[in-house]
Amino acid sequence: MLNPNELKALISLRDDDDPEIRLHVEQKIRELKQSARLLMETDWRSVLQADEQQYIEEMMHQAHFEELLNAFRKWQNEDCDLITGLWLIARYEYPDLQLATLQNTIQQLYVEAWLSFKSDMHPIDQVREFNHIFFTRFRFTSNTTNFTAVSNSMFNQVLETRKGNPISLCVAYMLIARKLGMPIYGVNMPNLFILMYRLDENSSFYINAFNRGRIYSRKDIESYLHQLQLPLRPSFYEPCENIDIVRRMLRNLIVSFDKLGKAAKVEEVKQLLAAISPEESQ
Repeated sequence: MLNPNELKALISLRDDDDPEIRLHVEQKIRELKQSARLLMETDWRSVLQADEQQYIEEMMHQAHFEELLNAFRKWQNEDCDLITGLWLIARYEYPDLQLATLQNTIQQLYVEAWLSFKSDMHPIDQVREFNHIFFTRFRFTSNTTNFTAVSNSMFNQVLETRKGNPISLCVAYMLIARKLGMPIYGVNMPNLFILMYRLDENSSFYINAFNRGRIYSRKDIESYLHQLQLPLRPSFYEPCENIDIVRRMLRNLIVSFDKLGKAAKVEEVKQLLAAISPEESQ
């Protein structure tokens, strides 16, 4: 690990006339991102000027972003595990977040729910009981006061604050419910993300986690689509894939950063989305 003075000397070459030296400095800083992070948490302010601090931060962010971009591509080509996809999204804002943190939190919530959950009830009664656990005991709630908040797409923040938008609340609901053995899946509807309790074609019904687990029939869904003057596509009634959930959450994140006027972040998240949605890169 470089000491503060060695790092300062390296940064001093960032504006060298020789482009190869400048490139070498950038590569070296990006290779040392963990060392630089440790340095910045200690006495870096006493050694580096403001422009030098900004340079370090930019190089570290660029290295992290490229790593994240590659991780999304790898995730798409592997099993598209949902919680891993949520973790990758959250790492955009929280680079040091560990996957185990999300996994352990979901596991803890599942164990607490399991202690009082009765699996031998009728499906409707199961959902009502789980609604009580999820919304009353765990205190998950809709973030209606800040619907487009970045935190709604950061799953670590959703689990910590117990607040989210329709899709992040549905995902938290689904991950715990599935561990309890409930056949619950995400449904990627227009303007709304909901859940399906699916046993067979004749006994499926829908759940809106953003509305405290309100239950809907297929006719209710058809009525909603008619109000939007949309065609009744089969995909609006059936479970979606994990990758569809992650893509939708990334699109929500783009809207959140756009509302904040953070154009650079908008473009970066668009790149992350394009990494798992080739059609959106054109």
